[in-house]
Amino acid sequence: MKLAIMTKSTFFVEEDKILAALFDVGLDNLHLYKPETSPIYSERLLSLLPDKAYEKIFVHGHYYLKDEYRLAGIHLDNAAEPVPEGYKGKVGRTCRDLTLLKELKKQSAYIFLGNVFNSQSEPLEPSTFTMNELEDAADKGLIDKRVYALGGMNVDNIQIARDLGFGGVVIRGDLWNKFNIHNQMDYKELINYFEKLRKLIY
Repeated sequence: MKLAIMTKSTFFVEEDKILAALFDVGLDNLHLYKPETSPIYSERLLSLLPDKAYEKIFVHGHYYLKDEYRLAGIHLDNAAEPVPEGYKGKVGRTCRDLTLLKELKKQSAYIFLGNVFNSQSEPLEPSTFTMNELEDAADKGLIDKRVYALGGMNVDNIQIARDLGFGGVVIRGDLWNKFNIHNQMDYKELINYFEKLRKLIY
C-alpha cells in the first residue's frame, strides 16, 4: 500500500517546516490542497520547501504550479472537471460515485475514492458508501492498487482499506489533528505519528 498526505486546507505559520520534516522522514506523496486561496500563497509555500520535494507533490487547483515547480502532477477534485487544455503529465482524480469509478480509472494515473469513512477534517462530510457497497466494488475488481481510500482514514481502519484491496490511503485530519496551529510550535508528536502511519502501511 501507499501513503498519501493531504495538506490542511488553510495555510499556517509552521507549515513549511513541518512539511520539510515529513519529507526528511520519508514522505513521498504530498497533495497540496488549498481550495479558494490565492495561488501566491501556494507559490510561497513551495518556494520554502527543498527542491528535491517537488517531484513528490501533486497540486489541487492552480495547475500552472505543476510546470513552474516541476511537480509530480495535478489532481482534479471534481470527477467531471476536464483536464486543462494542453496539459501533459500525471492526472489524479477524486471519485465519490462507484458507478463512475471504472471509467475514471481509464483517464487517470490514480483515483481517490471517498468518503470511505466519516471525514475527520470536514465534520459535515459523512461516509459516502456502505461497507457492503465497498465489498461489492472490491469483488468486481473496481478497487485496486490505483485506487486510494479517502475520508476518515486513520490507524484504526487502515487494515480495512487493505482488506478491501485499496492500493493506498489518503491521510489528512488524522495527521493534522496532532498539531494545534494556534498555540503549538513543537511538531514532534505529528512527525512521530507520521512514522507510525508509515510502518502500518509499508
